[in-house]
Amino acid sequence: MSERNKILVTGGAGFVGSHLCEALAADPQNDVVSLDNYFTGSRDNHVDGVTYLEGHTADIATLVSEPPQRVFHLGEYSRVEQSFAEPERVWDLNCRGTQAVVEYCRQHEAKLIYAGSSTKFAAGEPGRDQSPYAWTKATNADLIVNYGTWFGLEYAICYFYNVYGPREIAEGTYATVLGIFRAQHAAGKPLTVREPGTQRRNFTHVADIVAGLLLIGDRGQGDGYGLGAEDEYSILELAEMFGSDTVMLPGRPGNRSAAALDTSRSSELGWKATRTVRSYVDAARGAG
Repeated sequence: MSERNKILVTGGAGFVGSHLCEALAADPQNDVVSLDNYFTGSRDNHVDGVTYLEGHTADIATLVSEPPQRVFHLGEYSRVEQSFAEPERVWDLNCRGTQAVVEYCRQHEAKLIYAGSSTKFAAGEPGRDQSPYAWTKATNADLIVNYGTWFGLEYAICYFYNVYGPREIAEGTYATVLGIFRAQHAAGKPLTVREPGTQRRNFTHVADIVAGLLLIGDRGQGDGYGLGAEDEYSILELAEMFGSDTVMLPGRPGNRSAAALDTSRSSELGWKATRTVRSYVDAARGAG
């Protein structure tokens, strides 16, 4: 009988993490564990076949007693503009928590797959220094690369580009732009667009992100795995797809105008985005 694969997903009750857990648990050879503090994660996102632990990633060494062979680290603070309002929380979750995860992987010789942030690739802008969120994420990527050099840590770093899809947060402080637009459209309300509205994004379906994570988990090595759809739209163009009225709101700090997309390393593994945000919006409009 072949040995089972022990896999840990931090943030496994969150938007992307729950979809990744679902895909991993579909393989009967995998033993999947989620570690989540339920800051933005939800028990409504639990899927069958996954063991759920509650706690801070800083306490990973005491919470996860059986070391995995692979760790997908998605459990971090992940909002740009809001990070200006709570820098201490950003540091706690993204620096203190991630350092513990990286050290845990070193001690147990587990492969680390880290969800970095595409914010550091902001075109013609400060990038990694544009917000507390962006800085912590870029710093964490540096730490992981250094651990690979210093200690031989096996790792792969990927970069998400504006993930959307089922289970995304649609209301409250940590809602995503597509989640907000969908909820506003369904309620017959105008869509609220942050000025200037010309900021451009590569919206990428969560199923494509998960497909990339699985490939990178199996065969990825090192840094630079971009996971983003090639099509790029401004926020105003996205709003116009819904056919609803729009209302402009004041802009917020840290809101980059665009980000360079490089999927070459992911493409070498056979990854390609297969879904479009336009078809997703069309389906949402039909459902409404």
